[in-house]
Amino acid sequence: MVVKIRLARLGCRNHPFYRVVVTDSKTTRDGKQLEVLGFYNPVAGKDDEKRMSLKLERVKYWLSVGAKPSEPVEHLLFRAGLGQSHQFPVAALNGHFLNQDQPTNADHNGVSPEAIFSIGLQV
Repeated sequence: MVVKIRLARLGCRNHPFYRVVVTDSKTTRDGKQLEVLGFYNPVAGKDDEKRMSLKLERVKYWLSVGAKPSEPVEHLLFRAGLGQSHQFPVAALNGHFLNQDQPTNADHNGVSPEAIFSIGLQV
């Protein structure tokens, strides 16, 4: 049984609310959960304390046992201070997190990101 830490969606249409749950990787998104570790509310303000809450002791336990977090949960853990060993590189043009497989903007034959943006080249 492969255990994952991922988000389960609650709330209604256009008003999402997520629980951070530990579940078997083969169950559906909103299926049976082993444990609820916290919640994430993307609609709340950025400085609002009701935006995210995690049981850090239980998260550390599940990570030590071998549970794998999904990418969104990994970003939430990074924000909560449980950063993984690798840093999350950020793309210069759009501010999104890059995967390790994606090249950075400096790898485009020596062309700076400002030049790509001003000329309108498709990369």
